Amino acid sequence: MGGLAPGAVEVSGVGVRVVGGTLLDGVDWRVGYGEHWVVLGPNGAGKTTLLSLAAAVRHPTEGAVTVLGQRLGRVDLRELRRHIGLVAASQRLIDEELLEEEGATAHTVVLTGHTGTSAPLWDRYRPEEHERAHRMLGEMGCKELAERLFRVCSQGERARIRVARALMADPVLLLLDEPFAGLDLPAREDLITAVENLAMTRPALTTVTVTHHLEEVPATTTHALLMRESRVSAAGPVERVLTEENLSDCFGRPLRVGHHEGRWSARAVRA
Repeated sequence: MGGLAPGAVEVSGVGVRVVGGTLLDGVDWRVGYGEHWVVLGPNGAGKTTLLSLAAAVRHPTEGAVTVLGQRLGRVDLRELRRHIGLVAASQRLIDEELLEEEGATAHTVVLTGHTGTSAPLWDRYRPEEHERAHRMLGEMGCKELAERLFRVCSQGERARIRVARALMADPVLLLLDEPFAGLDLPAREDLITAVENLAMTRPALTTVTVTHHLEEVPATTTHALLMRESRVSAAGPVERVLTEENLSDCFGRPLRVGHHEGRWSARAVRA
């Protein structure tokens, strides 16, 4: 890595191959501690696969992946994952149907993040954990939801509760895989604001957010990675990467890109 200080995530020459296809091909990527990355690209570009490596939930077929100083393949993944918060809209990381059936409140769902379990383990939660769960909901701007049944929470409220749950373990690295999927505009903006606030209140926290839409990039983003056809097409400081040329190449059509008060937007250029 060229003599640089160790990063939170270091990916070198990585490929991920499955029967019938290549998910990642020759990927190099380095995320420094305290940086806030966004990963953008069309469907099938390899974004979620790359995030699964950073989350230590899969191994590469070739190349090296180091997360929080630990080389995948040489470390106890369960221990490593204790320091990683993962929120994925595409997969349920907890048994939400079970929690709904048991009449779990938002506070209870967040508590399960302390034990990393689908169901609450009440004998493992001291008053300190209960208080921390309330604080995490407050950090996500939804402390008023604490006693609300999870099953009646809106999609936007659930999204913020899931992030609060991920924060219970005080992760060094927070990974958000399409966290805005299915949210209406107010709910999306609430979640973006909450993510931006995390960057300011937790300066040591490193974040990576995967999304399809430029409008969902938080204003606190420091770096961007663009992916196309299983490869990295551009990576680096956000202002250098999110250009009309780079984004047009990434998405395969001419785009007009706007930037106002830290937020980004894009639309296709009409002939």
